[in-house]
Amino acid sequence: MRLLAVTFLILLSATTFAAERNVIFFITDDESPTLGCYGDTAAATPAIDAIAADGVLFRNAFATTASCSASRSVVMSGLHNHRNGQYGHQHHYHKFASFHDVVSLALPRVMSRAGYRTGHIGKYHVAPETVFQFDTYLKGNGRNAVEMADASKAFITANDDKPFFLYFGTADPHRGGGVDATSDSELKPNLFGNKPNRGSYPGVDEVFFDPADVIVPPFLPDTKETREELAQYYQSCARVDAGVARLVEILKAADLYDKTMIVFTSDHGMAFAGGKTTVYEGGLRVPFIVRDPYQKTRGVQTDAMISHVDITPSLLDFAGGLNTKKNCPKDMLDPDAFWKERDEAVKDNRNGNKAFRSYQGKSWMHVLADPEAEHHETIFASHTFHEIQMYYPMRVVRDKQYKLIWNIAHPLPFPFASDLWSASSWQAQLAKGNDAPYGEMTVGRYVQRPEFELYDMQADPNESNNLAESMGHKDVLQEYQDKLKTMQKELDDPWIMKWDYE
Repeated sequence: MRLLAVTFLILLSATTFAAERNVIFFITDDESPTLGCYGDTAAATPAIDAIAADGVLFRNAFATTASCSASRSVVMSGLHNHRNGQYGHQHHYHKFASFHDVVSLALPRVMSRAGYRTGHIGKYHVAPETVFQFDTYLKGNGRNAVEMADASKAFITANDDKPFFLYFGTADPHRGGGVDATSDSELKPNLFGNKPNRGSYPGVDEVFFDPADVIVPPFLPDTKETREELAQYYQSCARVDAGVARLVEILKAADLYDKTMIVFTSDHGMAFAGGKTTVYEGGLRVPFIVRDPYQKTRGVQTDAMISHVDITPSLLDFAGGLNTKKNCPKDMLDPDAFWKERDEAVKDNRNGNKAFRSYQGKSWMHVLADPEAEHHETIFASHTFHEIQMYYPMRVVRDKQYKLIWNIAHPLPFPFASDLWSASSWQAQLAKGNDAPYGEMTVGRYVQRPEFELYDMQADPNESNNLAESMGHKDVLQEYQDKLKTMQKELDDPWIMKWDYE
C-alpha cells in the first residue's frame, strides 16, 4: 500500500504540479513577416501558422531599429537603444553595451524577481552580461532550431513549482555559411546558414525552394540574383519553423502547451539591402504572434501598432510583476545597492546622468483580450550604428497615415553592413550603375539619401514617393517634424540637439 501511495505521489507531482503561466519568447535573426499566416504563399511555416491560428497575429509590429544588438537591447530592456546606451553591435571590436543601471528593468532580471526561473538558448548579443543575467544558459546550434528545442527540453519540463521563462534565439535566417557554389550565376547567392549541396541538419527535414517560386518584396529588384538569395532565405526560415514545431511537441507531451504563452518575433527585417540596417518597412516591420492559452479570444488578427520596446513590460505584465501605474517592475531592484554590494561599476557612468525609473514601452496584454483595441498611436524608431564603422543616425515617427524619416547624417553616403555589401542581390545592381533600378528606388538614390523622407503609408505602403519636397505636403511635413521633436524629447534622445546645429 505504501509503495502504491509513493507511486501515486510521483505521478501526481509529474502531472498536477507543473507550474502555470510559463513563457517562451522565440526571436529569430533577420526575418521579415514572410510567413504563411501573413499571406506569403511561398513560405513553408505550418507550425508558426498553427500558433497564429490559435493566438493573436499583429499586423503592425515594428522593431525600433533594424540592427541585431541594438534591437535585442530594446527587446530585453523596454527602452529605446539611444536611451539604454547600446547604439550598435556588442561583439568583436564594436563593443557597444547598455548602461549598467538598466539592470533594474532588464527582462531576465525582472522575470526572475517576479518568481520565474529563467533560461536562455541561442543568440544573446547584448551586454553587460550581469545586466541581462539569466539563471540558466543552454547550448544548442543556432542554425538548428530542432536541436535547440531538444536542448531546452530538460529546462522546460523540470519538476519545479516556479514557472519558466525561456528566451529562445535562433541564428537563422541570418546570412552566413559562404555561398552556393552550385549556382551557375557569376555572383553566387549566400547560403543563409543552409548546408551546401542541399545538405540537411540533424533532425531537420529541410525544405528547398525554387527561385522561380519565391516572393520578391517591393523593396528588392526582381532579378535572378535576388531570387536565388531569397530561395536560400526561405529555406532557412523553414528550418526555424521546424524548431517551433518541436517546441510545441515538447510542451504538449509535458502537458504544458496550455500553460505556456508563446511569443514569436524577429529582431528586425530580412538581411537584404533595403531591409536590415534601414528604417524602411523592410527593416522595421517584423512578424509578431502571441498565443496566450489563458485568453478566451484567440485565432484573430489585430491592427494595433506595437513596438519591440513593448516586449519587456508586456511579458512582465503577464507574469504579474508589472506596476501598471508607474510602468515599472513591482519589485524593482535598487541599482546603487546592487552594484555597491557587488563592488562593481561603482565609478562607471551607469545611467547617462538620468535614473532608469520606468519603461518607455507599454504592455500590449489588453490587445490580446480585445484585438480591436488600439495601442500606440505613433511609433518611434531610433537607429544610430550597426557595425562601428556605420555611423548613420536616423529617426522615425510613423502612424497609420504617414511616416517621416529624418536622415540626420544625410550628406554622407548610406553605409553598408559587410554582409549586405557583398550580397549578390546588391552587387548585381551596383555593377549596372547609379541609374539601375533597386526596388522602388535606384542604386544612386539608395546610397545618397535626402534629409527628410515623408511617405503616405495608406496610398504608398511601398515608400516609393517621397512627399517631403511636395508643395502640397508642407503642412504635413511640419506636423510630423514637430511630432518627431516631441517624441525625441519625451524619450530622452540625445540626437534632438541636431535640430539646432549642423
